[in-house]
Amino acid sequence: MAQVSINNDLGEWGLSTDSGERARLLQSPCVDTAPKSEGEASPEGLGRGTTSTIGAIFIVVNACLGAGLLNFPAAFSTAGGVAAGITLQMGMLVFIISGLVILAYCSQASNERTYQEVVWAVCGKLTGVLCEVTIAIYTFGTCIAFLIIIGDQQDKIIAVMAKEPEGAGSSSWYTDRKFTISLTAFLFILPLSIPREIGFQKYASFLSVVGTWYVTAIIIIKYIWPDKEMTPGDILTRPASWVAVFNAMPTICFGFQCHVSSVPVFNSMRQPKVKTWGGVVTAAMVIALAVYMGTGICGFLTFGAAVDPDVLLSYPSEDMAVAVARAFIILSVLTSYPILHFCGRAVIEGLWLRYQGMPVEEDVGRERRRRMLQTLVWFLLTLLLALFIPDIGKVISVIGGLAACFIFVFPGLCLIQAKLSEMEEVKPASWWALVSYGVLLVTLGAFIFGQTTANAIFVDLLA
Repeated sequence: MAQVSINNDLGEWGLSTDSGERARLLQSPCVDTAPKSEGEASPEGLGRGTTSTIGAIFIVVNACLGAGLLNFPAAFSTAGGVAAGITLQMGMLVFIISGLVILAYCSQASNERTYQEVVWAVCGKLTGVLCEVTIAIYTFGTCIAFLIIIGDQQDKIIAVMAKEPEGAGSSSWYTDRKFTISLTAFLFILPLSIPREIGFQKYASFLSVVGTWYVTAIIIIKYIWPDKEMTPGDILTRPASWVAVFNAMPTICFGFQCHVSSVPVFNSMRQPKVKTWGGVVTAAMVIALAVYMGTGICGFLTFGAAVDPDVLLSYPSEDMAVAVARAFIILSVLTSYPILHFCGRAVIEGLWLRYQGMPVEEDVGRERRRRMLQTLVWFLLTLLLALFIPDIGKVISVIGGLAACFIFVFPGLCLIQAKLSEMEEVKPASWWALVSYGVLLVTLGAFIFGQTTANAIFVDLLA
């Protein structure tokens, strides 16, 4: 999930001596079209050799885990039960890990240090621009999801504080969902989104890790020792159809999407080798898989088919342990929104400067005005959409489809292009096998994205 850590600079993980250092890797690439110097292009250049293998595993796990785990019990329900959910996750994990390895290989081959730079260098301008636009839309949609999550958790906490009965609507204007989301957003999120730098990200990362593990532990404990008032719905044992299984894919993609942030992490390693990186991402994905499976299986078996798209909403408001989990999620999301906004804003800024043909640092005054305008427009649009789209499941489905592009489509295109450029240097059998695998990745990602988009459009039209 990552959606919390897209395109992070190493310094933002607390490994820099200057916590306020500007996250240069977040800036959109290719604004300045001048070629890189020899030192910059060298794999042994400055900026490498600071992250250990264990540290890289932790960073990838942290980038992967996030608020997306709240939707995994519903994904198991959608897929048709525990067996179908486990099989689907295990099958997709093979492609998820291979995509991370492909990105590292292409990053090393192209000497580029961020996801979009790799796509630009390997696949060309058109695909590079498409990748940047997709990142902007993905981060925008994730910010909407974060605001909805804040509203969902606040509703439960306020219900207890106001001593309102379960399921009753807000009786006062100051407890109304739209007011509480707006107040929280203006007081906390907007001030954190305006600055040019995001040196506070190391604190957000810590909150995300603590909150994620605590939520998972509570869900497992509540399954083992359930409360008397919690009665599960129907426990599905098989999928209703193949379509139902496919409908669970966007949630899994959203949960495991750490690919955009993986390229800077790979380049921050002391020995950025593809083979070593393969072990790093395999270990990281196994850890993430354990967390997501623990949450998904126990949450689904606790509530069955009646589980809410946000599993914490299925628990009683009065449960104090769950209330602490809700508070952790709110804190995590409050600090994660500005980071995702920073990523999207950096991409939009880069696209605008490239369109205008201006260097990045041409006019500080104009940059400040653009940043304020971009931040306000982004913030207000995400807030308005969050207020009028109360169903987190719909938002997760859409951004999960976009996550499939980062996991499957762009790595597949990079693999195809990289192997086409090496056609004369490799054996025909190996060349065809790798190109075919790239085509498979692109096809799978396009299928998930297309199905998600079609569902979002036609379900709303039919409704």
